[in-house]
Amino acid sequence: MNRLMNFALRLRVWKDTKGQDLIEYALMAGFVAVAAGAVVPGVADSIKTIFSKVNSVMSNSAAQG
Repeated sequence: MNRLMNFALRLRVWKDTKGQDLIEYALMAGFVAVAAGAVVPGVADSIKTIFSKVNSVMSNSAAQG
């Protein structure tokens, strides 16, 4: 019975696509930011700072979870 419940849970997680849109929008925002940094050199430092802040927040969240 336990095996069946684990299989059902994995199947439900596999079909879950709620976070897919958020990930796609985040990737697009990242690509636009990188492109803007390549085209406008003055923006590159700001983008670098933002990405380093996001990286540190995600690293801290991963360490806590």
